[in-house]
Amino acid sequence: MHITVSGKHIDIGDALRSHVEDRLDSAVAKYFDRAVGAGVVFSKDARNFFKCDASVDLSTGLHAQAQAQADDIYAAFEQAVDRIEKQVRRYKRRLKNHHQNHREEGLIPAQAYVLAGAEDDDAGADDATDQPVIIAETRTEIGTHSVGDAVMRMELAHAPFLIFRNESNGRLNVVFRRDDGNIGWIDPEFAAERA
Repeated sequence: MHITVSGKHIDIGDALRSHVEDRLDSAVAKYFDRAVGAGVVFSKDARNFFKCDASVDLSTGLHAQAQAQADDIYAAFEQAVDRIEKQVRRYKRRLKNHHQNHREEGLIPAQAYVLAGAEDDDAGADDATDQPVIIAETRTEIGTHSVGDAVMRMELAHAPFLIFRNESNGRLNVVFRRDDGNIGWIDPEFAAERA
């Protein structure tokens, strides 16, 4: 696993870097042997507390991240890595419990776009169609999950929404975080049947 350790306006010594790499690698390796990469960033706030932002990407698509603050840089890291380890452990347990006899369905290829935001002078709009200009395009895959698994993946990735193929009916669904903090679930076909 490739681990990036850096500091914002603080020097990260070789001892801390070595400790971070060993501890993070062992924490993730307990549950998954195919971690893609990880990043740890240390900084210091106005109250002279050390802040640690850590993230881990697994080959399964999970993106776990955690933050911690402490008056000691090692303590801040330990708190953050404990939170990462807890997320990875929960994820592994849910995968084991819910997918023991479940074969993995194929992934659906999808395309994601990032559109330029609306501006007052419409400088970002295409004059011919008066539509926003696409400023980024990526290819991604849409996985097959239960609604509960999709919510778990969305929360672990700290994403505002997740599009997935519902394993119970095969349709594309969306789960999203509502403004009131609750989770919303969109099943377009089910909504059309009720109307």
